[in-house]
Amino acid sequence: MAELTTPTGRVHWIGTGLSTGSGLGLVCESAPTVLWGRTVAKAEDCLARLGLTGRATARAYDLGALAGRLAAGDVVVSMLPATEHPALAELALERRAHFVCSSYTSPAIAALAPAAGASGSVLLTEIGLDPGIDHLLAHQLVGTARRLTGEEPATVDFTSYCGSNPAVPNDFRYRFSWAPRGVLTALLTPARLIGGGAERSVPRPWEAVTSERVGGETFEVYPNRDSLPFVGVYGIPPAWRLETFVRGTLRLDGWSDAWKPVFARLADATDTQITELARELAADHPTTAADHDRVVMSVRLRVRGQAGGTWSGEYVLDATGDAAESATTRLVSTPLACGVLDVAAGGLEPGLHRATDDPQRVERWLEFLRRHAVTIAYHESGAA
Repeated sequence: MAELTTPTGRVHWIGTGLSTGSGLGLVCESAPTVLWGRTVAKAEDCLARLGLTGRATARAYDLGALAGRLAAGDVVVSMLPATEHPALAELALERRAHFVCSSYTSPAIAALAPAAGASGSVLLTEIGLDPGIDHLLAHQLVGTARRLTGEEPATVDFTSYCGSNPAVPNDFRYRFSWAPRGVLTALLTPARLIGGGAERSVPRPWEAVTSERVGGETFEVYPNRDSLPFVGVYGIPPAWRLETFVRGTLRLDGWSDAWKPVFARLADATDTQITELARELAADHPTTAADHDRVVMSVRLRVRGQAGGTWSGEYVLDATGDAAESATTRLVSTPLACGVLDVAAGGLEPGLHRATDDPQRVERWLEFLRRHAVTIAYHESGAA
């Protein structure tokens, strides 16, 4: 692996959509920043919306224009759709720059890991809300449990759920803000998890909805994507027998009943029909200026030792948006800003990072979130 390409401290933030929030301001406080929008006017409007006029340079984005201004050691931050990440990451590696995004690590991005190591570049992914904050909390829980139990055999339940829902519930138990089609396609993506001590596949996640108590309130949860790779990502010891391991989505109580007509249409929908259904639902259940979102996250670990002792720990994040900014936007852009600034300061090694699994860095990043008003409650009981 090559030595880290010395960061210049300069940040190129690509994208001006709704997920570009107050975290951009945190970046601008500490790093020379260029905001690239579809047009200069779009970038300037975004800066004005965030109260950042004059604190970043506004430019019109295309890949060639970025290439003409990207220097070795710069940081490229992609807030574009995930399909656009590989081209941006490849350009960053060609220029020995660094790349950051909040999205899941796609196969195309993962394939760039060797090149990143060879060029001295950092590829930092999955540093937003979910994925992102959930990873940091999972590493904290697993680390605490390992210190208490060592590597002794134990039976373990791990769950991680997160969802953005209306702060004031409506009859539909949901409101659409952006990417309505993405909500539907996620429901059609098969999920893998561990349940009852065995690997399970769930072709239609809405058919695996269960109730979950978080902070004294009942929610509905269902598995999302493939949880199994995160057994290794989170450093689960081989001696632990996983009874449950699932990462999933959290919805308001009553969501599955309210959505039964949607599930009926989704089950055998064509691509065109999914697009039309997304359009209808977004029109019928929009998020208006008077509506605010509520993000609830629960990351929970329970460890039962062979001698009979049980330890459990849970982190709960419960945040509501306001007139200035949605909770979802703030909770995506704040951890993203933390990761960007760490990369710009030379705090990560070359290669691919899914958030971070380094204990000291995890604690430092969680402290960054605390300093910027991301409040996460912690509950612990028992002793393994």
